Amino acid sequence: MESQTVSLPMDAERQIAHTDRFWQSYRRGLPVVEVVTLEHHRLPQVECDVVILGGTLGIVIGCALQRRGWRVAVIERSHLRGRAQEWNLSRAELEPLRQNDLLTEAELETAIASEYNPARIGFYGGSELWVRDILNIGIDPVVLLHTLKEKFLSAGGHLCEVTEFKHLAIHPNGVAVQTDSQAKPRSAPLTGRLLLDAMGHFSPIARQARRGASPDGICWVVGGCAHGIPNCPHGDLFYTFSPCTGATQDFWEAFPARDGRTTYLFRYGDLSRPDHTFAQMIADYTQALPGYQQVAGDRIKLHRLLMGFFPSFRDSPWRSPWPRVVPVGDSSGLQSPLSFGGFGAMVRHLPRLTDGIHDALHLDYLGRDDVRALVPYQPNISITWLFQQVMCRQPQMVNRLLDLAFTQMASLGEPVYRPFLQDALQWQGLTQTMVRMAIADAPMILRIAAELGIPNLLDWFGHYVHLGRYTFLANYCSPGFEFHWQRQEQSWRYGAGLDSVASP
Repeated sequence: MESQTVSLPMDAERQIAHTDRFWQSYRRGLPVVEVVTLEHHRLPQVECDVVILGGTLGIVIGCALQRRGWRVAVIERSHLRGRAQEWNLSRAELEPLRQNDLLTEAELETAIASEYNPARIGFYGGSELWVRDILNIGIDPVVLLHTLKEKFLSAGGHLCEVTEFKHLAIHPNGVAVQTDSQAKPRSAPLTGRLLLDAMGHFSPIARQARRGASPDGICWVVGGCAHGIPNCPHGDLFYTFSPCTGATQDFWEAFPARDGRTTYLFRYGDLSRPDHTFAQMIADYTQALPGYQQVAGDRIKLHRLLMGFFPSFRDSPWRSPWPRVVPVGDSSGLQSPLSFGGFGAMVRHLPRLTDGIHDALHLDYLGRDDVRALVPYQPNISITWLFQQVMCRQPQMVNRLLDLAFTQMASLGEPVYRPFLQDALQWQGLTQTMVRMAIADAPMILRIAAELGIPNLLDWFGHYVHLGRYTFLANYCSPGFEFHWQRQEQSWRYGAGLDSVASP
């Protein structure tokens, strides 16, 4: 394969061919296998409180629940160990790991492989914005997952490695998970009260729940970690250095890493791109990389190569059609179509999910409506769908539009641009930015609105209204409001005589 003068890892051709085969199969439509069934008879016994499918990220919430006293089993189809590629997020975003007693301060520092500042945001033909403390921490997944795995096991957790999920039966009093393991053959299914699906974007449970629906958007990404690129103290979060020359715009990320420099090329599109191949995208990546990093291509030695794609669905998160099943992480679709999801999205929702699942188990609220409440609609994520549509429909205008947007956000300050970059868009900042964009370049905004069409704009406006409503309610539910609500609940309980304790 032609790689220009950039050196690729020895197994690159095999990896590229494998990814292309999976992409073409996915584009044609993967079969919907009925892996979940409802049963009407009760289980004779239930071994666990929670069964988690998918250990790479499932171990995070599994460890949190196990340390709260619940009986948790994690099923992982391979060995539970992290990859060498670092996970990037900010130090503040790591706080849930410490606050949930998953890592001590010393353990957290040990898991940090790299740290840098500042990071650049810039678009071809426009200005640059430099930000600090956003995706500037590189976490070593090998160290992190090993630490969490040991804590999970020492707390009494049950881990099934090299074990493949086959079937889920939902009973009135629990779930039964059928698996296939060469390491430890098991004839009887593993049973639990609640199942968490952490199998990622391509979960067969999620595919069945969505009835095989095709994704509305795709993000393709290729990249890796290389030696030979001069040390650079800063990174790139969202960067373009060329105009759009085809059906998609090339975006770049770059981070200093412990063993080199990590760079990614990513593009947005949908399934209407039958001509897309990862072989061509890798060729584009290796051809552009020397110019992007300002170094001769024959000096760049890629020792790790990463490639893949992230499907996204407008109707997200999916609402569980079953009781006792909760999707978590990428399986749920509870991340922006503009982001990669993964570890950052899991950690962001960790406090909410841990508290919610703890309460659901404690109160035995595990019915269909109960588990749906654990993965709620979030308008600040749904509202980003319009931006994804712009990426696909108007690639020739993307650089100009993004430069305008970030110029206005920069003028409004960090409280506006930081939430956007951390996948937590806020109503006030969005409103201020849109007003300024319309004033600064009304013709372009009108042209893009016309291209998107009335249905898309009305759908977006509905999410925008909900975002404003959620903002109002979140601010209204102050500590004072919660105080009075709790006193009212106690008034009802005591007034009804339900506070009395039965004699032994």
